[in-house]
Amino acid sequence: MSRAAAERMAKDIGRASMESPAASLSATTATSRWAWPSVLRWIPTSTDRIIAAEKRLLSLVKNGYVQEQVNIGSGPPGSKVRWFRSSSDKPRFINTVTFDSPDNSPTLVMVHGYGASQGFFFRNFDALASRFRVIAIDQLGWGGSSRPDFTCKSTEETEAWFIDSFEEWRKAKNLTNFILLGHSFGGYVAAKYALKHPEHIQHLILVGPAGFTSESEHKSEWLTKFRATWKGTIANHLWESNFTPQKIIRGLGPWGPDLVRRYTSARFGSYSSGDILNEEESRLLTAAKASGELCLKYIFSFGAFARKPLLQSASEWKVSTTFIYGYDDWMNYQGAQEARKHMKVPCEIIRVPRGGHFVFIDNPSGFHSAVFHGCRRFLSPDHVDDQTLPDGVTVV
Repeated sequence: MSRAAAERMAKDIGRASMESPAASLSATTATSRWAWPSVLRWIPTSTDRIIAAEKRLLSLVKNGYVQEQVNIGSGPPGSKVRWFRSSSDKPRFINTVTFDSPDNSPTLVMVHGYGASQGFFFRNFDALASRFRVIAIDQLGWGGSSRPDFTCKSTEETEAWFIDSFEEWRKAKNLTNFILLGHSFGGYVAAKYALKHPEHIQHLILVGPAGFTSESEHKSEWLTKFRATWKGTIANHLWESNFTPQKIIRGLGPWGPDLVRRYTSARFGSYSSGDILNEEESRLLTAAKASGELCLKYIFSFGAFARKPLLQSASEWKVSTTFIYGYDDWMNYQGAQEARKHMKVPCEIIRVPRGGHFVFIDNPSGFHSAVFHGCRRFLSPDHVDDQTLPDGVTVV
């Protein structure tokens, strides 16, 4: 790709990356219009432009794929409550990408984390599609999926919204007996879904999952001291007011996209194993920024501790599980170790070197090895050699 083409692509994606649902951010938009001259404001873009940006990202993938908007209706069947209590009866859609795969391959459904989209897995699709029928989605409210008004008012409502929208998507795709992989917040959603609908899940893969411990269980001395300071008081107030990172970026006006690009370049170029993101890939990652962030304060308390931690449900686990963590993941794998003590199903924890919270980008080959190993019972014996863990990738 030429430099000029890459620059044009980055501009399109920069505009698409910070789109916000008009109704859910109406107050923010009104404030921004008052505060910024027109030349210094975000101009909300359409979902179609975000999908186009994601397609440009997927142009880096060699494998063939089919992209579709899967209709999940206007709300859960039989419910008077629409998604996010939206007043609209129009149907909602989940942006879905299905990759070409060998015949009779097990199905692997991939769910992204907070503020991301399926495009974050762009370095993994080719390798995983050689062994699985890979299906990646944008969760409702993020990426190229529909963005209903967010008016949930509790942890229970918010969890149900993510779980139920995924279940409606599953039914629309007529899927069952599949492997479910979730990263970070997507891991939290995947685990909660598996607890409610274990009959559809063949195996669960949780990559740096969020939400295993509560603040009281973690006993963070640093957080307690920080909260006692004026800075901590302000930060906690902003969190409880649902002041999200995306709102900060939007508030920076035209400088926001460049800040995002600088961050992704610095963050994902920090591991020097020969797999550093090139400039084009770093720019394209801004396509995965989304605006379904208003769930944050209902799922987590300040410090990213779960309000309804998964650890408390470990004894109810009904699906075999593989945990995958980068060595430098800020999500502590010890939460998974504690949960394993209470689980009554097979469970293993794999750690991958040269990787942080985005281990599938930092060290894709190590991540792929961990996934193949975790799913060895479901893969063809023709690839048994690929299921052996390389040096440095360890089971703990």
